[in-house]
Amino acid sequence: MKTVLIADDHTIVRLGVSLVIKSMFPNIRSYEAETLDQVISHLEDRPFDLLILDINIPGGNSMQMIDAVRLRQPKVKILVFSGYEEHLFALNYIHAGADGYLFKNAHEDEMRAALRTIMNNEKYISSAVKNQLLSRRPQHYASMPENPLNILSAREREVLNLLIKGHSIAKIADTLNLQITTVSTYKSRIFEKMGTANVIELAEKTKLCTSLIAHR
Repeated sequence: MKTVLIADDHTIVRLGVSLVIKSMFPNIRSYEAETLDQVISHLEDRPFDLLILDINIPGGNSMQMIDAVRLRQPKVKILVFSGYEEHLFALNYIHAGADGYLFKNAHEDEMRAALRTIMNNEKYISSAVKNQLLSRRPQHYASMPENPLNILSAREREVLNLLIKGHSIAKIADTLNLQITTVSTYKSRIFEKMGTANVIELAEKTKLCTSLIAHR
């Protein structure tokens, strides 16, 4: 019997995902986790075929979660299921070792497609992210200016996402387990790379750059 671990700190999300999975794979056995510590505990107790992982759960919220999972179960399939904008984060998590990335606003049909693809031992990314990959091919866009989002590091993108959500420097430091001075340094680098002077400009520039990626 196949097993799946659904890791999300919202009960309604876990319930909804579980219903979709069981409608597709009636014989699958599902387990749930609300925190990264619970995820690790489950992974150490039994093998799983699939982990559906919200990257913004208590104790987590960084790509190091993928390493923590792979350390315990190298062969488990990982579908990142996140409210973080896929244009900003999907490729980073795929490169970090996830098997797929699904935005929480995705339609149910897309969730089913993602689950079907990953359970068939294939990687899953949305059409929008595939277009993002194509947009990075220099032979097609050599004359176009570099999108500033593409030059941000993975950690800078995490900080950017929290900044435009209105989080304070102290809150970001606590969320990402960083020093306040470190977050301030990231913030300065982000403003410089994005060519912005404040968070309002940063949010507007991020929205514009994301839109450009989506329509290429």
